[in-house]
Amino acid sequence: MSRAIGSKYQIETSKEAQEYFEFVKDLLDSDVVKQMKNFRHHYSTTCYQHCLNVSYYNYLVCRKLGLDSKQAARAGLLHDMFLYDWRERERRQGEKPHGMRHPEIALDNAKQNFDIKKREEDMIVKHMWPLTIKFPRYAESYVIVMIDKYTATLEIGSHISNVIKEKYKTLTKRRSYYS
Repeated sequence: MSRAIGSKYQIETSKEAQEYFEFVKDLLDSDVVKQMKNFRHHYSTTCYQHCLNVSYYNYLVCRKLGLDSKQAARAGLLHDMFLYDWRERERRQGEKPHGMRHPEIALDNAKQNFDIKKREEDMIVKHMWPLTIKFPRYAESYVIVMIDKYTATLEIGSHISNVIKEKYKTLTKRRSYYS
């Protein structure tokens, strides 16, 4: 079962997420999207989980604003489909930093595997704005810019929280041992 970080709803089975799931079911079932589970993105969050987080919250915000929530959900799930360990590629000489080049790579991968609409294309390729320099064209593209930063912050915060909890457990065990 899949769940966006911070959400209490299971994507596949909850009544609340039913429309969202219908919009992205074909993507979630595809082998290429499942490959994103093999790549770590933000500390302990996989690329798949990050994209699911962005997709779900992008869908919710765009739906609330009366924007195209279907394309927002789909673009969110594909926005970081770069399918490599970016930490390894960062070490290569002569390449632009990952943050500046991965939107184009993700878009190329998405186009090779799915029918991508113009609005989805703009969301995927411009989700790292202002690093991507060109202004987003659609309101949904501005939403994904903000949602991507928001979910990355949640994921990093979750990781830091888990590290602190583990350190606290270790300290507590030591104290009880010496007591």
